[in-house]
Amino acid sequence: VNGIEIYSTKIDSKVTSRFAHNVITSRAVNRGNVSKEVFFDVELPKTAFITSFSMTIDGVTYPGTIKEKEAAKKQYEKAVSRGQTAGLVKASGRKTEKFTVSVNIKAASKVTFELTYEELLKRRFGKYEMFIKVKPKQLVKDFEIEVNIFEPQGITELEAEGTFITNELQNTIKKTFSEKKGHISFKPTLDQQRTCANCSQSVLDGDFTVRYDVRRTTPDNLQIVNGYFVHFFAPTNLPKLPKNIIFVMDNSGSMHGRPMEQTKEALLKILDDIKEDDFFNFILFNTHVSTWKEKLVQATPENLDEARKFVRSIDTLGMTNLHGGLMKGIDILNAAHGENLVPKRSASVIIMLTDGQPNQGVSDTQAIQRDVKNAIDGKYPLYNLGFGSGVDYGFLEKMALENKGLARRIYPDSDAALQLQGFYDEVSNPMLIDVELNYPENEISDLTTNNFKHFYDGSEIVVAGRLLDSNQNHLTVDVRGEGANDALSYTTQEDAEQMAQTFQEKEYIFGEYIERLWAYLTIEQLLEKRIAAIGEEKENLTAEALALSLKYKFVTPLTSMVVTKPEESDSGDVIADKPTEGIDMFTILLHLRSQVDTFWRLVGFSFSWTSQVYRGHVSQPSWYTSVDGDPHFIISVPQKKDALCFNINENPGTVLNLINDPVTGITVNGELIGDKRPNSDAKIQNSYFGKLGIANKHLDLKLTVTPEKITVQNGNEKTGFTWLDSVTLQQAGLTLIINRKKNLVLSMGSGASFVVVLHQVWKKHPLHQDFLGLYTLEEDKLSEQTHGLLGQFFHPIDFTILEIHPGSDPKKPDATMIVKNNELIVTRGWQKDYRRDPKHGIDIPCWFVHDNGAGLIDGVHTDYIVSSLF
Repeated sequence: VNGIEIYSTKIDSKVTSRFAHNVITSRAVNRGNVSKEVFFDVELPKTAFITSFSMTIDGVTYPGTIKEKEAAKKQYEKAVSRGQTAGLVKASGRKTEKFTVSVNIKAASKVTFELTYEELLKRRFGKYEMFIKVKPKQLVKDFEIEVNIFEPQGITELEAEGTFITNELQNTIKKTFSEKKGHISFKPTLDQQRTCANCSQSVLDGDFTVRYDVRRTTPDNLQIVNGYFVHFFAPTNLPKLPKNIIFVMDNSGSMHGRPMEQTKEALLKILDDIKEDDFFNFILFNTHVSTWKEKLVQATPENLDEARKFVRSIDTLGMTNLHGGLMKGIDILNAAHGENLVPKRSASVIIMLTDGQPNQGVSDTQAIQRDVKNAIDGKYPLYNLGFGSGVDYGFLEKMALENKGLARRIYPDSDAALQLQGFYDEVSNPMLIDVELNYPENEISDLTTNNFKHFYDGSEIVVAGRLLDSNQNHLTVDVRGEGANDALSYTTQEDAEQMAQTFQEKEYIFGEYIERLWAYLTIEQLLEKRIAAIGEEKENLTAEALALSLKYKFVTPLTSMVVTKPEESDSGDVIADKPTEGIDMFTILLHLRSQVDTFWRLVGFSFSWTSQVYRGHVSQPSWYTSVDGDPHFIISVPQKKDALCFNINENPGTVLNLINDPVTGITVNGELIGDKRPNSDAKIQNSYFGKLGIANKHLDLKLTVTPEKITVQNGNEKTGFTWLDSVTLQQAGLTLIINRKKNLVLSMGSGASFVVVLHQVWKKHPLHQDFLGLYTLEEDKLSEQTHGLLGQFFHPIDFTILEIHPGSDPKKPDATMIVKNNELIVTRGWQKDYRRDPKHGIDIPCWFVHDNGAGLIDGVHTDYIVSSLF
């Protein structure tokens, strides 16, 4: 491709006791007669930590070094100050994150990339799964995947499959296993890689998955090697515990359409799997909270039939009272236990699904977390499922972890119903509750988590630690748990000398694997605890996780890997970061400084470089938040000297809440109108604000504005004006100024002001109608509780722009924006400011957020649909 030939790619995986050590080696040559840029792109499992990377060019190796984030940041800034390339190596998908690096190599030169990453394989549905992303992007003469597995317990089954595997390619997968060893290889020829005869496109594009399980003659397996131990616990053939499940479901307006249909589809399938000795209930929350039943009910055939009818009838409307819904569910579950309505030996769980952020009732996330934690009081786990990009995932994750559960993203794709059902399947078969694995305190240290609320069928509990005496060759463990019929209690022990004999076959073993497994699991759990921690506790967890990350050379959210590229290639340092759900990373611009500066000058920006991120500065005399046009929302961000913008696409007749301040009593709603006749060719119809309702309930004032007239209602008294009037009106906290046929300026009690702009078209225009625009002034006079499509932006908002690159329109580059813990693709564009010139307007540059502002606005836009102007 473009003169660059990748002539070899090998993925070499060694798995020892569930811990995978993976090395990806790619070799390329420049067949051209000039220097070329070679890219190395690899997608890794999200659960993996990169441990090393190197580039070898013409026999010279350039290794990556793993540093604390701040130290890496300083090295990056040094590269930027020299005008060299600096890059952030990251990207996220459902199951993967992306490592990307590029380097210029001379004509006829070769380059070898080598990347190593490690992960602890998780057991799900009775099998361990190793996932490898295959995407070489061109035919590769020597392509090979080789997986070697060594399990001291013995291997009982082994399988491999690929989403891209054709019937012909199926024969290229070689699989063998016996006793403790398993081997898989996949080595297609050039012809087998082609999509068709003589094609140059590669069929290798998808997921290659290896699954296996181990022999279990006892409920657990304890391994000791060189002073470290790992304990695997996965009992089988236990009777399943009855379940008590509360489903807390968001049915606010934002769930309308496909999200709710998928949720109902999943719930109906889940109801088919609920056993008769289970208890369950449904809680719905929108603006209000409703329940299917007032108490938990048993899953009798009659109750299940009634539940199916209830699920099919669920509709969507209103805002997002998440706090009310969750507290109601907890109250019902607590009451069921307090009144002995459910079996004493049973597993209780709360599963919540939401696609928005709390904006009704208690909306402060810290207050919600505090109330939920106090109400649950450690009695059962909370699982939070976040649907779509509008959720505050960090909030959901923190709240779940505080309550012994976990959070999971549900991606709004065609298989969302399967994702929901798949999660339920993971937690639908509890076998034990209150599991504890106890080790002699005077013999061990640095123990990972050893108590677990639930153990689910098909999963596995893993505990690791360090022996105080590295020469100790035995360890005794007491295991306890509560089962369906009685308590589980037994003692197990292991002799290190027996393990030493087991591990004589060294070709399958990499390094001190149990020590590295312990470090991996410890770091993973410290980072998880850190999410819910605050203050000194968070600082201590951070310091401990950082020290281990540096000692064992793991790229984690606390470390970065710096790759120094050859100076003669006019390039600099590349920083590899571990992507996170939030923005716990410093941002680095993936462009030459001179190129970026030129771009900003072309779009009329002044510019400056800061120590952390490039920021564009817009020359703008005043700052405001507005909505105008089709309808275009412009959000000023004065501290950035920049602006954000988005459109709302809804049908004529829809009323949107723009501003709602419960403290001052001010609300502003707008009703949409469309063109006189819809454009049958357009995917999205034009819509504008044809009516505004502005009210102050404390003053009993209402103002209705249309392109024809302005009506002021004070109590029961109404006064009407037309746009032909020139009026200044002051009464009972209201100041109204009408500038004839142009705009009106309004303030209502609080001191905040609004400007309504009149847009008039030719009366006999065959398509367009007159419409209105709204601009806010002195919005700081409204309270901190102000919300709405516009009102939420009256508070400071922070965002970061990075990775600017050409978009589909050459005049409008795209970029990545980090805002509210979301990573969005945005486009540089312009919107019109009509305050001074209602006819032509002034172009304002802004970063455009697609999909109705998804990820920028709280929740999604349908959360803001209301029933009427007042």
